[in-house]
Amino acid sequence: MEYRLNGYTILIVDDDLDILESIELAIRAEGAKTLMANNGTDAVKENKIAKPDAIILDMMLPKRSGFLVIEEIMKSKKTPVIVMLTANQGKRHMAYAKSLGVSEYFYKPIGLDRLIDRISNLLSERIK
Repeated sequence: MEYRLNGYTILIVDDDLDILESIELAIRAEGAKTLMANNGTDAVKENKIAKPDAIILDMMLPKRSGFLVIEEIMKSKKTPVIVMLTANQGKRHMAYAKSLGVSEYFYKPIGLDRLIDRISNLLSERIK
């Protein structure tokens, strides 16, 4: 069996423990090393320490919003693929996220298979 995310490190950031754990389980099942954070401040710290290949990031987070997390991460020399997840349907937020460098923007709920497919594609495109 081929794992779609084998060899990658992925940081998952969400303040909803159920969402965090279900995404983490699905990502790990695809061969990735996973890291988790439940607020924006911890997400920035984890990114600095672990330098993940990709981040799955909730927009509305305690301590530091997803947007502030992205702004901080984009200061890094090596920036990860960032996939933002949100329940907020505002088009302005999507446009702003894309302007900050987000690779993909999904509305919750999202099927885990679709999320993993997109992350896998984004990571393989980056290698080319």
